[in-house]
Amino acid sequence: MSEQSPTSPQDTTTAQDLTTAQDPATPQNPAATDSRPAPRAGTPCWIDLFTHDIEGAKSFYGELFGWDLTDTGEEFGHYTMATRDGHPVGGLMAAMNPDGSVPDPAEQPTAWTVYLATDDAAATAEAIPAAGGTVLFPPMEVPGLGHMSVAQDPSGAAVGFWQAAPFAGFDTPGTPGTPTWFELMTKDFDAAEPFYRSVFGWDAVRMPSDDDSFRYATDQGGEGATAGLCDASPWLPEQVPSYWRPYIAVEDCDRAAEQVAALGGSVLDGPMDSPFGRLATIADPQGGSLQIIDSSRAQQG
Repeated sequence: MSEQSPTSPQDTTTAQDLTTAQDPATPQNPAATDSRPAPRAGTPCWIDLFTHDIEGAKSFYGELFGWDLTDTGEEFGHYTMATRDGHPVGGLMAAMNPDGSVPDPAEQPTAWTVYLATDDAAATAEAIPAAGGTVLFPPMEVPGLGHMSVAQDPSGAAVGFWQAAPFAGFDTPGTPGTPTWFELMTKDFDAAEPFYRSVFGWDAVRMPSDDDSFRYATDQGGEGATAGLCDASPWLPEQVPSYWRPYIAVEDCDRAAEQVAALGGSVLDGPMDSPFGRLATIADPQGGSLQIIDSSRAQQG
């Protein structure tokens, strides 16, 4: 989804350190009645935020995106389920170590994680080391919903994976407040591309480019594309590792950017026009970064 000058990256740790006692993909039990088909393997199916201010995050994202936020209770570590107009869109969880202590924000900063669908979480976990990645913790069952884990790809980015059983993940109707695109900003394109091909079955279809100064691939070609792989090595600062970032649809990017600032967040880049819509990079008050996009403002070349 990036142009040749991608928006500014978030400053996050390599693995986002989601090896906590809480389950990153645990919406409340009504999701156990999910009758939607499981998403195609390799496609993004969930996002969630690891945050050092859960109440502040609820306020910020609830106001900005119109999300309804529900605490799933003690059984699920008080994981917060986010919906928009009845559509599941993601989750929020308070930063916590397995022993109940709060991690140092400098070591485990507030950050978003993107999860890719898998038909078999155990098999995916087995395939990751052979492809050059690292499984951060073994797949765990989320009772009545599915199985999940988080890995680190060979370029250093954290990526989750989710096996629906039966919860299929988020809805992507493309309406305001819902996820619409997902992108890996990698500092090692040559290592990341074969990893996602091998582990998640990506076709890794390259976008046309005049030279190798800009490399971008999508998981599938044409209308089947759901995620992108961007060679961000020319732009990412040395201290910023590779990372995944979600895009959330908004009705008006400029107005949303103004609201971000009014809510105590930051506009890191943009708003700017692109072939895909008017977009901006934003950060919540704790520094969690993501993209907002108004696709109705796509620039026709």
